[in-house]
Amino acid sequence: EIMSQQLVLARMQQQIGQEIHCSDWLEVTQQRIDAFAAATGDHQWIHVDPERAARESPWKATIAHGYLTLSLYPMLRGLVDGDRPVFEGVRQVINYGLDKLRFPAAVISGSRVRARCVLLEVETVEGGLQVCEQYTVEVEGQAKPACVARAIMRLYF
Repeated sequence: EIMSQQLVLARMQQQIGQEIHCSDWLEVTQQRIDAFAAATGDHQWIHVDPERAARESPWKATIAHGYLTLSLYPMLRGLVDGDRPVFEGVRQVINYGLDKLRFPAAVISGSRVRARCVLLEVETVEGGLQVCEQYTVEVEGQAKPACVARAIMRLYF
């Protein structure tokens, strides 16, 4: 355990400031947006009413909730596939929180997004490592990102 933690720490220290992950593209469907609305109780028309959005929204279509875009982080980052651990020897990855979060642009229903992650910091904490990275969600064909966050996770070995 300690050996694999030291190896991961040493490897990550050399990657600070570098992009360490770029996900595949994911289509953000209206079905996914509707499911997020159902899960959170946020049924604002800009998210769930395509006809009204086509008439009244500046995007002329429904858009994903900002927090939906944020919540894609574990999946897009590859943290949820039990068969493919993101870090060697890690038995548990815990979402520890965010330092900063912005939603510079909208994700229009039907568009594709992907995550790019840049390693910012890594440090030893009791029982493991704390990793801070910048999570940026790109929207295909858009200059501005949809989400930029400083995400913090804890790795336990």
